[in-house]
Amino acid sequence: MELFLAAGYRRNGNYLYTMHCAECHRCIPIRLHPRTFQPNRNQRRVLNKNSDVELDIGPLRANAENLDLCEKFLQSRYPHKNNTARGYYSGFFLNTITSTFEFRYRIQGRLIGNGIVDIGDNWMNAVYFFFDENEARRSPGTYNILTMIDFCLKKKINYLYLGYCIKNVPAMNYKERFRPYYILKGSKWEEGVS
Repeated sequence: MELFLAAGYRRNGNYLYTMHCAECHRCIPIRLHPRTFQPNRNQRRVLNKNSDVELDIGPLRANAENLDLCEKFLQSRYPHKNNTARGYYSGFFLNTITSTFEFRYRIQGRLIGNGIVDIGDNWMNAVYFFFDENEARRSPGTYNILTMIDFCLKKKINYLYLGYCIKNVPAMNYKERFRPYYILKGSKWEEGVS
Protein backbone atom coordinates (compact mmCIF):
# COMPACT_ATOMS: atom_id res chain seq x y z
CA MET A 1 0.00 0.00 0.00
CA GLU A 2 2.85 2.37 0.81
CA LEU A 3 4.24 2.03 -2.72
CA PHE A 4 0.85 2.71 -4.28
CA LEU A 5 0.26 5.79 -2.11
CA ALA A 6 3.74 7.07 -2.96
CA ALA A 7 2.86 6.64 -6.66
CA GLY A 8 -0.29 8.78 -6.27
CA TYR A 9 -2.92 6.07 -5.89
CA ARG A 10 -6.01 6.26 -3.66
CA ARG A 11 -8.18 3.56 -2.11
CA ASN A 12 -11.92 3.04 -2.53
CA GLY A 13 -12.99 -0.17 -0.80
CA ASN A 14 -10.64 -2.91 -2.03
CA TYR A 15 -9.82 -0.99 -5.20
CA LEU A 16 -6.83 1.26 -5.83
CA TYR A 17 -7.10 3.99 -8.43
CA THR A 18 -5.31 7.06 -9.72
CA MET A 19 -6.56 10.04 -11.69
CA HIS A 20 -5.09 10.24 -15.18
CA CYS A 21 -7.50 12.08 -17.46
CA ALA A 22 -6.23 12.70 -20.99
CA GLU A 23 -7.39 16.33 -21.15
CA CYS A 24 -7.04 17.29 -17.48
CA HIS A 25 -4.24 17.20 -14.93
CA ARG A 26 -5.90 19.05 -12.05
CA CYS A 27 -6.01 16.20 -9.50
CA ILE A 28 -2.60 16.43 -7.85
CA PRO A 29 -1.63 13.92 -5.12
CA ILE A 30 -0.65 15.77 -1.93
CA ARG A 31 1.04 14.62 1.26
CA LEU A 32 2.56 16.05 4.41
CA HIS A 33 5.76 15.17 6.22
CA PRO A 34 4.56 15.60 9.83
CA ARG A 35 8.04 16.28 11.23
CA THR A 36 8.42 19.39 9.05
CA PHE A 37 4.88 20.74 9.52
CA GLN A 38 4.59 24.24 10.99
CA PRO A 39 1.09 25.29 12.11
CA ASN A 40 0.03 28.79 11.13
CA ARG A 41 -1.81 31.19 13.43
CA ASN A 42 -5.26 30.07 12.26
CA GLN A 43 -4.39 26.39 12.80
CA ARG A 44 -3.19 27.17 16.33
CA ARG A 45 -6.53 28.94 16.95
CA VAL A 46 -8.38 25.83 15.71
CA LEU A 47 -6.45 23.72 18.21
CA ASN A 48 -7.42 26.07 21.05
CA LYS A 49 -11.04 26.23 19.89
CA ASN A 50 -11.23 22.42 20.10
CA SER A 51 -9.46 21.93 23.42
CA ASP A 52 -12.67 20.40 24.82
CA VAL A 53 -12.87 17.72 22.10
CA GLU A 54 -12.16 14.13 23.14
CA LEU A 55 -10.49 11.77 20.69
CA ASP A 56 -11.25 8.07 20.47
CA ILE A 57 -9.25 6.01 17.96
CA GLY A 58 -10.51 2.55 17.14
CA PRO A 59 -11.44 0.07 14.44
CA LEU A 60 -13.97 0.94 11.78
CA ARG A 61 -17.54 0.51 13.05
CA ALA A 62 -20.69 0.80 10.99
CA ASN A 63 -22.81 1.32 14.12
CA ALA A 64 -25.95 3.45 14.44
CA GLU A 65 -24.08 6.47 15.82
CA ASN A 66 -21.55 6.58 12.95
CA LEU A 67 -24.14 5.85 10.28
CA ASP A 68 -26.46 8.56 11.60
CA LEU A 69 -23.76 11.26 11.58
CA CYS A 70 -22.47 10.18 8.17
CA GLU A 71 -26.01 10.14 6.73
CA LYS A 72 -26.72 13.68 7.96
CA PHE A 73 -23.40 14.89 6.54
CA LEU A 74 -23.99 13.30 3.13
CA GLN A 75 -27.55 14.59 2.87
CA SER A 76 -26.38 18.09 3.72
CA ARG A 77 -23.27 18.18 1.51
CA TYR A 78 -23.91 15.64 -1.25
CA PRO A 79 -27.67 14.98 -1.43
CA HIS A 80 -27.70 12.41 -4.22
CA LYS A 81 -30.21 9.58 -4.36
CA ASN A 82 -27.63 6.80 -3.99
CA ASN A 83 -25.35 8.58 -1.50
CA THR A 84 -25.97 6.76 1.76
CA ALA A 85 -23.92 6.23 4.89
CA ARG A 86 -24.40 2.48 4.65
CA GLY A 87 -23.11 2.59 1.07
CA TYR A 88 -20.05 4.61 2.09
CA TYR A 89 -19.22 2.20 4.90
CA SER A 90 -19.77 -0.99 2.91
CA GLY A 91 -18.41 0.14 -0.46
CA PHE A 92 -15.82 2.80 0.33
CA PHE A 93 -14.49 2.58 3.89
CA LEU A 94 -14.48 -1.18 4.57
CA ASN A 95 -11.71 -3.17 2.93
CA THR A 96 -9.48 -6.20 3.32
CA ILE A 97 -6.26 -4.74 1.88
CA THR A 98 -5.13 -2.43 4.69
CA SER A 99 -5.68 -1.57 8.36
CA THR A 100 -8.41 1.05 8.64
CA PHE A 101 -9.33 3.02 11.76
CA GLU A 102 -11.60 5.83 12.85
CA PHE A 103 -10.61 9.03 14.62
CA ARG A 104 -13.85 9.74 16.49
CA TYR A 105 -14.26 13.24 17.91
CA ARG A 106 -16.64 13.85 20.82
CA ILE A 107 -17.86 16.69 23.01
CA GLN A 108 -19.25 15.46 26.33
CA GLY A 109 -19.73 12.03 24.78
CA ARG A 110 -21.58 13.26 21.67
CA LEU A 111 -20.00 12.30 18.32
CA ILE A 112 -19.24 15.46 16.30
CA GLY A 113 -16.81 14.10 13.70
CA ASN A 114 -15.26 10.94 12.32
CA GLY A 115 -12.07 10.61 10.30
CA ILE A 116 -11.55 7.38 8.38
CA VAL A 117 -7.83 6.55 7.98
CA ASP A 118 -5.63 3.74 6.74
CA ILE A 119 -2.47 3.25 8.79
CA GLY A 120 0.76 1.46 7.94
CA ASP A 121 4.21 1.32 9.53
CA ASN A 122 5.45 4.55 7.97
CA TRP A 123 2.35 6.14 6.45
CA MET A 124 -1.19 7.27 7.10
CA ASN A 125 -3.83 7.71 4.42
CA ALA A 126 -6.72 10.13 5.04
CA VAL A 127 -9.67 8.33 3.44
CA TYR A 128 -12.67 10.46 4.43
CA PHE A 129 -13.96 12.84 7.09
CA PHE A 130 -17.53 13.64 8.05
CA PHE A 131 -18.84 15.85 10.82
CA ASP A 132 -21.82 17.50 12.48
CA GLU A 133 -22.62 20.59 10.39
CA ASN A 134 -23.71 22.39 13.58
CA GLU A 135 -20.06 22.30 14.70
CA ALA A 136 -18.67 23.91 11.51
CA ARG A 137 -17.50 27.01 13.47
CA ARG A 138 -14.89 24.75 15.10
CA SER A 139 -13.28 24.05 11.67
CA PRO A 140 -13.51 20.28 12.25
CA GLY A 141 -11.79 19.36 8.97
CA THR A 142 -8.74 21.40 9.89
CA TYR A 143 -8.81 19.97 13.41
CA ASN A 144 -8.95 16.44 11.98
CA ILE A 145 -5.80 17.00 9.91
CA LEU A 146 -4.00 18.60 12.86
CA THR A 147 -4.94 15.59 14.98
CA MET A 148 -3.65 13.18 12.32
CA ILE A 149 -0.37 15.11 12.16
CA ASP A 150 -0.01 14.85 15.94
CA PHE A 151 -0.76 11.10 15.81
CA CYS A 152 1.88 10.65 13.08
CA LEU A 153 4.46 12.50 15.17
CA LYS A 154 3.75 10.34 18.22
CA LYS A 155 3.92 7.11 16.17
CA LYS A 156 6.95 8.26 14.11
CA ILE A 157 4.97 8.03 10.85
CA ASN A 158 6.79 9.93 8.10
CA TYR A 159 4.07 10.43 5.48
CA LEU A 160 0.48 11.62 5.76
CA TYR A 161 -1.37 11.28 2.46
CA LEU A 162 -4.27 13.72 2.06
CA GLY A 163 -5.55 12.54 -1.32
CA TYR A 164 -5.85 14.93 -4.22
CA CYS A 165 -5.53 18.68 -4.30
CA ILE A 166 -7.44 20.57 -7.00
CA LYS A 167 -6.44 24.26 -7.15
CA ASN A 168 -9.81 25.72 -8.16
CA VAL A 169 -11.98 23.57 -5.86
CA PRO A 170 -12.23 24.89 -2.27
CA ALA A 171 -13.27 21.46 -0.95
CA MET A 172 -9.94 20.13 -2.25
CA ASN A 173 -7.42 23.00 -2.18
CA TYR A 174 -7.62 23.67 1.59
CA LYS A 175 -4.94 20.97 1.94
CA GLU A 176 -2.35 23.49 0.73
CA ARG A 177 -2.81 25.43 3.99
CA PHE A 178 -0.80 22.75 5.82
CA ARG A 179 2.79 23.68 5.16
CA PRO A 180 5.14 22.59 3.97
CA TYR A 181 3.16 20.23 1.75
CA TYR A 182 4.43 18.01 -1.03
CA ILE A 183 2.84 17.27 -4.40
CA LEU A 184 3.56 14.48 -6.84
CA LYS A 185 5.01 15.75 -10.11
CA GLY A 186 5.56 12.89 -12.51
CA SER A 187 7.14 10.27 -10.27
CA LYS A 188 8.76 12.67 -7.79
CA TRP A 189 7.39 14.38 -4.66
CA GLU A 190 8.28 18.07 -4.57
CA GLU A 191 7.58 20.77 -2.02
CA GLY A 192 4.53 22.68 -3.13
CA VAL A 193 4.30 26.42 -3.66
CA SER A 194 0.96 28.17 -3.25
